[in-house]
This record gives sequence, C-alpha cells and structure tokens, in this order.
Amino acid sequence: MRSTSAEPGVRTRRRLIAASLVSSIGDGIYVPLTMLFVHSLTGLSLTSIGAGLTVAGLCALVFMPAAGILIDRFGGRRVLIGVLALRAIGFAAYPFADSYPAFLAIALVVAVGMWASSPSQHALIGEIAEGAERDRLLAWDRSLRNAGMGCGSLAAAGMLMLNGSAGFIAAAEVLAAVFAVAAVLVARIPNVRGDVKRPERTRDGYRQVLADRPYLLITAANFLIAFGYTTQAMALPVFLTRDVGMPDALAGAVFAVNTALVAALGVPAARLALRGRRPRAAALGAAIFALSFAAFAVIPRFVSGPDATVAVLAVAVLYTAGELVHSAPSQGLSVQAAPDHLRGRYLSVYQLSWSVCRTIAPMLLGFLLDAGPWQLWTVLALLVLTGAAILLCAERSLPAHAVSTSQAPTATAPQEVMT
Repeated sequence: MRSTSAEPGVRTRRRLIAASLVSSIGDGIYVPLTMLFVHSLTGLSLTSIGAGLTVAGLCALVFMPAAGILIDRFGGRRVLIGVLALRAIGFAAYPFADSYPAFLAIALVVAVGMWASSPSQHALIGEIAEGAERDRLLAWDRSLRNAGMGCGSLAAAGMLMLNGSAGFIAAAEVLAAVFAVAAVLVARIPNVRGDVKRPERTRDGYRQVLADRPYLLITAANFLIAFGYTTQAMALPVFLTRDVGMPDALAGAVFAVNTALVAALGVPAARLALRGRRPRAAALGAAIFALSFAAFAVIPRFVSGPDATVAVLAVAVLYTAGELVHSAPSQGLSVQAAPDHLRGRYLSVYQLSWSVCRTIAPMLLGFLLDAGPWQLWTVLALLVLTGAAILLCAERSLPAHAVSTSQAPTATAPQEVMT
C-alpha cells in the first residue's frame, strides 16, 4: 500500500506513540534505581558501579557516529527496533553479571541502546511525517515520555517494597519485557522509508555535517541549554534541601509538578510555540529558563518556611514553562534542518549535545553547588542565555522550512510500504 500523504495513518501514529510510551515506562523504572539496581543484582560496590557506568556511558558515545550511519543506511525504524532489542537483552542479562567485566559489557550494551534510541526515534518520526505533522508527533513523543517516566517511577517504588533482591530481579525482568514489547510495536509500524535521492555534487557523510555551520550552531546552542534540563535532576534537589531547607519529600514534589505539567501541556504548548519561528521560540524558552534560575537564586535570601515552599513551587511552574516553550521548537528544528539522506548522521551529532552535557554535568554542577547558590544559578543562566543568542544568530542561515512551519520542504513525501 502506498501513500503520498505527508501525514502518517492513524494506526501508524498509534503504534509510534504506544512504543514511545512503553519504552519511557522502562526509562522511568531504570533511571531512579540505576545504582541500587546494579548493586543488588551484581553485589559490586557503589564506587565500582559508578565508575563502570561512567566508563560505559563514555564508550557508548563513541558508537554514536556508527548509529547515524546505520540510520541513514537502514532507516530509523530498523535501527530503533535494534536498539530497543539491545536494551531488552541487556536488562535480561543483568542478573547473570557475576563479574566486573561482565557488568561492564552489559552496561555498555544498555548505554549504547539508550544513547542511540533518541536519534533513531526522531529519524523515524522524520521519515513518516513532514512539516507541522512532524512537529506534532515530536510533541506527543515528548509529552508521553514524561508521562511514561512518571508511571515507571511509581512502578519502581512499588518494586522496592519487595524483600531482598526480589524487587530488583523483578525490575530486570520487567525492563526486559518492556523494551521487547516496545521493539515489537515499532516493528508493526509500516516501512515508510522510500528511496532517498542523494543530491549531486555534495560531500556526503559526516564531512557534510561538520561543514554545515548553521546546524553545528543549533547543536552548540542545545548543548548549553541542556544544562538547564540536567539541573532539575542533579542540582535542584540538593539546592532545595540544603539551601532552602525543604524536606526531601517536598523536594520530590517539585519534580512531580514538572513531570505532570509537561505530560499534560506538552502538546498544546507545542501548538502555540510552533506558530512562530522555531529558533525564536526555542530562544524564548531558554530566556524563561534563565528567569527561573534568577528566581531560584533569590529565594533563600528573601523567603523561608512555608512561604519558601510556595515560592519554590511557583518558580518550578515558571521553569516548566521554559521547558514547554523550548522543547518542541528545538526538537523540531533539529529534525527539520537535517537533509533527508543524512538525517541519521545529523541527529546523531545533535544527540551528542545531550549526551556530552549529561556526561559532564555531574562534575560541573557539583563544583557550582560547592561554590554556592548564587554561583550555581548565575552560571546556569549565562549558559542558557548564550544558547538563546546562538539560536537567534543561526536563524538567518538555516533552511526556510526548518525555521518556520509555514514553509514546506521541497522534498516529496515518503512512500509507505507495508511490510
């Protein structure tokens, strides 16, 4: 069956969304439990586990260029099936990791699957939709990932109630099943990758990506703004409990508020943000981030007690507004600005802006937390504002269809082939 429409069919959209939701539930189970999960299943020390996970994450970054090549060669759908299956195998193998080398090997498999999931998922969305419909699917993907992460976190809390290592063994089995189900759902999506024509007289491969200055600019901007996202999980809890004096439970409520709002408002917020130009909307979101950081900085000096809790929740809503305004146009920009025939390589390079940030963020944020709250929030505000400025500078040299939803791409819509 063939279709020349730029919009995916209802069943295609539902399977894509279902796969995204299921895999994000797996992320929600694993991310909060990572250290405890591996410690219980392997018996290794927390220090050796932390070092091993760091090494595995760094080594996984080396595989990102290969992931981009595979996406361009075989399509986002096939690579996404492969990386989801890789994660399922990795989690199924964790209970059998009886030595440190075995743990490192499994951790590397899981890390490669995790880092490669995002570019392959976004490449698949780029293959099955164009223009505004592509932006809508990216918004649905992000909203459902937040909802799935929340559900997964609740499931993880329930598994911790089981005695001994039973809960962690159950978590390993559930994680393997969850990612296997997600792989099956993606496999049921029709193969929409047609014959992609390569432009004549062009430098294919990563040489073309590295020569694309506007795309490198939006990648650099995302690297800087990504620190605003990592702050919530890595620095904000310490700041709230140490500097503001909030109980641990209330500090966790801030994360819950953010997750709930992003899940509920992600799609409508994306519709509003994408009415204008993507770089400007993303820059506005970064500016709102900076405003929320300035507000966090002054809270310990001017409010305390119950008033501090109210102030923190209000600023958390402002922070979430920045995330809602920034996320959809920035994701859309990364996909829309990538040429069809090299989308995998482009998105793999863009993913490095997230991956490298998350790799070095613990060290940088730890240093800033020790320096003091003013230093933390001032540096973070400068980082995201610099990213916003870069986005605005890059706008004039980006393709017209990447900048605005009102400009349609010149490429023809992909053909849909049922397999």
